[in-house]
Amino acid sequence: MSQVELVGPLDQAVGYALKRAATALRSAMEAALRPLDLTVPQYACLEVLAQRPGLSNAELARAVFVTRQSMNLVLRGLEKRGLVTRADSAPHGRALPTELTEAGRERQRAASAAVRAVEKKMLASLPESEQSRLLRDLITCAEALGDVRG
Repeated sequence: MSQVELVGPLDQAVGYALKRAATALRSAMEAALRPLDLTVPQYACLEVLAQRPGLSNAELARAVFVTRQSMNLVLRGLEKRGLVTRADSAPHGRALPTELTEAGRERQRAASAAVRAVEKKMLASLPESEQSRLLRDLITCAEALGDVRG
């Protein structure tokens, strides 16, 4: 009978450490975004649209790691606040492309700077070469589990 390998002590489990880091990052991002009246999904949506304008609701949902239904709520809220605009009709198919407004671009830039400050704080104790290595390793881990985003 073969022996089953178990996780072992949580303080030595990569998955647990990764979840702990992700939770700490999310909390720090929430605190940094609060003065800008943004949630993490709202910020992520603005950031993705700044880099890839014209995405549909479904494309944004995939990029931001939320459901299409949740993204629809995010977009409605951002649109109501004048931060994004969506076409009244789809240029092809049913997907409505979304764009940042000027106010949305301004809020995105402020939020991006706030989130970058959080990221820099998180990475401050790592030399730059190790920061690059960490990023590569995290991408490799995600791809090994089937995540093909990038």
